[in-house]
Amino acid sequence: MTETAAQLRPTTVEDLVNLIGTGIGPTQWHTVTQERINAFADLTGDHQWIHVDPERAARSPFGSTIAHGLYSLSRGPRFMEELMAFDGFAHSLNYGYNKVRFIHPLPVNSRIRMRGTILSVDVVKPGQVNVVTQMTIEADGIDKPIVVAESIGRFTEHTQGDGTAQEATA
Repeated sequence: MTETAAQLRPTTVEDLVNLIGTGIGPTQWHTVTQERINAFADLTGDHQWIHVDPERAARSPFGSTIAHGLYSLSRGPRFMEELMAFDGFAHSLNYGYNKVRFIHPLPVNSRIRMRGTILSVDVVKPGQVNVVTQMTIEADGIDKPIVVAESIGRFTEHTQGDGTAQEATA
């Protein structure tokens, strides 16, 4: 496996295919503050005490509040934008996930970042592919990953003058 820290700028399906097996990242660090955890709780309606009650959480086995697992997962699309520019395509959309595992709790005030590996590029139709990327979100000072997920991105090449997509070669 090769690895790159520079932002990738694929512009064709062939460029994406050539990235299979390539490790990308890591991203910059993102600090998970109590304010961000609270905002996520407000957004999702998930106000379980382990996330939003610092006094009670201090007496828990974790010793502090912890971020929602979905908080860490939800950083994935933003982290991917840091790792790969998608402006070479007409569309690049989050299509879903094959597998998500929340491996380790994330204490408040931790710093997280992400690494990725392009696992596959699968043709959906000419000019459109699904790119499966293993996302590994890690925290500074924690040996295990926080989240490991297989993200699926749907990429559509720019259309030619006749309105048809450029031919996919994956």
